[in-house]
Amino acid sequence: MGKQITSAKRKKEILNIETLEMFERLINRDSKPYALDMLVMPGTLEDKHKNCDAIPALRRQFNLIYLLLEGEHDVKLGADHLVLNPNDLVIVPENMLYASDHIKNCKGYCIHFKPEFLKPQLTRPIHEEFPYFHFDAPHIINLNKKESKIIQQAFRNILEEYNRPSPEKDFLLCNLILILLLRVREIYRIRVKELKKNISRQEQLANSFRLLVEKKFIEKRTVSEYAEQLHISPKHLSDVVSETFGRSPLQIIHDILLLEAKVQLKATDKSVSEIAYYLNFDDQPHFTNFIKKRTGFSPQELRKKL
Repeated sequence: MGKQITSAKRKKEILNIETLEMFERLINRDSKPYALDMLVMPGTLEDKHKNCDAIPALRRQFNLIYLLLEGEHDVKLGADHLVLNPNDLVIVPENMLYASDHIKNCKGYCIHFKPEFLKPQLTRPIHEEFPYFHFDAPHIINLNKKESKIIQQAFRNILEEYNRPSPEKDFLLCNLILILLLRVREIYRIRVKELKKNISRQEQLANSFRLLVEKKFIEKRTVSEYAEQLHISPKHLSDVVSETFGRSPLQIIHDILLLEAKVQLKATDKSVSEIAYYLNFDDQPHFTNFIKKRTGFSPQELRKKL
């Protein structure tokens, strides 16, 4: 699994990407015409990253799975910032905050898809059928050579069908994507079982804190609140989290809060006071002080720069 990065500057751009067409145009800088209602986009990392060396912080309104085979690639998933290794399989559920600061010479495969594309073959919501689409599931697993070859072949089958004219394309693609997801699930179950078996008590606590923050950072702001929920002392929580992630619990809370503030400033027309209220600040001046202390800009100035 990727190596944790303990400190890094976050990109300023925060985007909500609603369609695959928008993603290709804005992020991959691909000028080819795409249908606005496109539900599936497979590809290679060489092709997708040929025009970009970073991905701004964003939320996609669709799922992403990719397999890195070679090259340099970091990822930010929620509160995590990791450097990927070869044969890392990355799963990004829709609406999860995601970014990358550094992409170089990458090789591998990827696919973006809307869950509704698979509806004909699913009897339950996708996150129930495939647990790795849950927000609180592990989202990066390192494959061995045999597993990597299996997943690569599943990707190649999808790409081959995607590029072949056929009146049955949607039906075939739906089934081929389902095969990919099933193959991933087979491997994922084994990996998660191994992770749970080998994880230390300290790592369990730190991860529990991180997941709680990602769910409750708007309503809970203090370390003591999270410590109480985890049934440990604030000092013990601070020691465990700082040692595991290289950042204090309060830094993690504030980092996620700042990212969400940027999302609201960039992607909505809400006033600063409305955003302050949404993010549960006492009043607009407190929100302004929070933003200015961490960025050097007022919310209004930051909105213009995003």
